Amino acid sequence: MKQALTITKMKKMKQLGEAISMLTAYDYPSAKLAEEAGIDIILVGDSLGNVVLGYDTTIPVTLDDMVYHTRATVRGAANTFVVADLSFMTYRLSVETTLRNAARLMQEGRAHAVKMEGGADIADEVAALVRAGIPVMGHIGLTPQSVHQLGGYKVQGKLPKEAQQLIDDAKALEAAGAFAIVLELVTEPLAAAITQELSIPTIGIGAGRGCDGQVLVYHDLLKYASPYREKKFVKTYADIGTTIREAISSYITEVKSRAFPAEQHAFGVQEQSEIANLYGGQEQAAAAAESPAKELQHQGGARP
Repeated sequence: MKQALTITKMKKMKQLGEAISMLTAYDYPSAKLAEEAGIDIILVGDSLGNVVLGYDTTIPVTLDDMVYHTRATVRGAANTFVVADLSFMTYRLSVETTLRNAARLMQEGRAHAVKMEGGADIADEVAALVRAGIPVMGHIGLTPQSVHQLGGYKVQGKLPKEAQQLIDDAKALEAAGAFAIVLELVTEPLAAAITQELSIPTIGIGAGRGCDGQVLVYHDLLKYASPYREKKFVKTYADIGTTIREAISSYITEVKSRAFPAEQHAFGVQEQSEIANLYGGQEQAAAAAESPAKELQHQGGARP
């Protein structure tokens, strides 16, 4: 039976040069399939706002949304390490607020760890969570919860000052006790440099080949969207969206033409009496009416 990774094993994987695979999932069947495929880590990302809930950004995603989807995901992947995002403004307000919200993801959502966007500015909150026994995965580079402040979904770390800030942020997160850091939309040379600087794993998404692992969104990997928007940093491994659309279209056609259901999809009855048993016909009603009188006669009594 597959055993869930631990943060100790993840660090060992980095030391051995063994790449870490991570994939998002947001519900029971998706998580179950990912676990059966052998994924190392499942991320219940607040990206569910975009790919499941239909929002334009991750900002509308609530803590209740995250708890609900994390709980379903963990049920589907009981033997996989599951990380859940702390959604927009569930932290940064105070250390106490962060602790309470992270505790909900762990207790109600049953997550094994939480993920937080930010660097040195959230290091004190990361440290508080770690002290409380809550594993934390960091997330720097493009941070979708700050998309409006960043001016859109842009590659980060192109300028020397930006690059140095990301290096400092990564080191601050490591010092605070984070067990791994996601690097999103970061230039490849910078991501490789950060990876070399840290003793904890880096997980890249649009950050090139130098990271210790990679993560993709479930719906991107499978083209499970309509319409699907191509992304430079994504490789698709199947076109499930087209398969689903065509399957539903075929079903509609067969229903309209009455080709479905066919004889093999229907249930027959061997005797007429079975219909009464199934649907409550006249014979069944009569038998029900007679049964009390027959019972009384059997006991030597009479009806009043």
